Amino acid sequence: MADAVAPAKRMAPATALFALPGIVMLVGLGLLGYAPWSYVAVGCGIVIFGSAILLARHFRHVTVLRHYFEQLRSSDLSAHIAAPPEGGDLLYPGLNEAIKDTLRDRQLRRQELVRTIANHESVLTALPDSLLLIDTNQRVLRGNPAAESLFGRDIAGRDLTSVLRNPELLEATEEVMAGATGKVVEFTVPGQFERHLSCRIVKLATAAYDGTAAILAIHDLTAVRRAEQMRADFVANASHELRTPLASLLGFIETLIGPAKDDHDARVRFLAVMHDQAKRMSRLIEDLLSLSRIELHEYTPPSSTTNIELILESIANALEPQAREKAMTLELDFCGTGLVSGEADELTQVFQNLTENAIKYGRAGTNVRLITKHIKPGSGGARRLGKPGISVSVIDQGEGIAREHLPRLTERFYRVDTARSRELGGTGLGLAIVKHILNRHRAILDIESTIGQGSCFKVFLPLSSQASLDSSSSETGTQELEKRASSGGDAAA
Repeated sequence: MADAVAPAKRMAPATALFALPGIVMLVGLGLLGYAPWSYVAVGCGIVIFGSAILLARHFRHVTVLRHYFEQLRSSDLSAHIAAPPEGGDLLYPGLNEAIKDTLRDRQLRRQELVRTIANHESVLTALPDSLLLIDTNQRVLRGNPAAESLFGRDIAGRDLTSVLRNPELLEATEEVMAGATGKVVEFTVPGQFERHLSCRIVKLATAAYDGTAAILAIHDLTAVRRAEQMRADFVANASHELRTPLASLLGFIETLIGPAKDDHDARVRFLAVMHDQAKRMSRLIEDLLSLSRIELHEYTPPSSTTNIELILESIANALEPQAREKAMTLELDFCGTGLVSGEADELTQVFQNLTENAIKYGRAGTNVRLITKHIKPGSGGARRLGKPGISVSVIDQGEGIAREHLPRLTERFYRVDTARSRELGGTGLGLAIVKHILNRHRAILDIESTIGQGSCFKVFLPLSSQASLDSSSSETGTQELEKRASSGGDAAA
């Protein structure tokens, strides 16, 4: 209504101005006596009426063009654009063609801008390093996916001090915002898995349209630092643990070269011991390398899914000959919910180590049980995992382990009975490997043991996403059936 009234209000004075020269001329003719006043009145009416007709058509075309431009302003230029309305060329020759050319140019520029923004977003998204964009008040405007993975998806809008609490980094950021040149700060983020990060802070010469005043580029040095620490640990552990078998080998070799050079019985006996010592060194080096590889990626959770019950069944088949030598039986008791989040090779290593230990340290003629159970929501295991899960128990009937030893079983080279462990071929690294693999899988290891009865090693593993959904649906359906049954029972009563 307002759009229709506005042209009408503008048309009256425009008509008067447009008709004024003719009216003045006619009134002049009347005053000079060249035309009767009746003719003057009729002539003025004709001039006003004709001006109104001409201007009405003009204002109609102007109003149509105005609506057309308003529609263009509010529309998406990536879509098809309607042609300019007819009548534009009546206002000015070639106006419609000029409008079409302008729109085509604007559409092309918009498409170029959209492609440029999309390319920049793709680069930002694909960057492996974390990027934080902050404004002049050190408020985080946004972060790329790597930053959201590191600090959480809710970082946008938060103050930098609540995202990164390192005083040295915050001080360097304030200095850069105050005009200092870019700075690089290395710092550590504590937590279950400690991270070592390097942050480069750069201030933009001109603030961006979204308010971005500075960029924090964060590079993860955790793998580098872990590799350095692992090299140091490997050298220390290897030099310590390899000293004994190396000393034995050297002693036997010197004996065989010297006093026992021609002693056939001594040579046969010594070579057998040397072979055992060499195999022990080989197992030790293999376990040390395996532990180093696991620790290197311990802070990165696995992204794949595997069936733990198929893994346990495969392990049982592989270790059956070893169990048969001690007249032992491997019993499998599965719940049928086997899909867990994890790497098949690493979980195989975990449960092969646990099952081999159960066979080694179990009494001859007894059973080793492998049991899986679904963890009910709200139970202790589910609360500790923080999500639905499955428990896997490896139970032996051995001599048991004293309570004071249980907290230290997963330490490197810790042995309850050193002589017996070495006699059975243990390196002292098996349970350390188990612990670090389970740490990577965000799993939990519980150890229970009773002297004279045996031990139970229980692992709590998170279910895969699909298994969690199926479990939730099943739980909901079971509760619904129980509710209906209860209602039916009440009605019958």
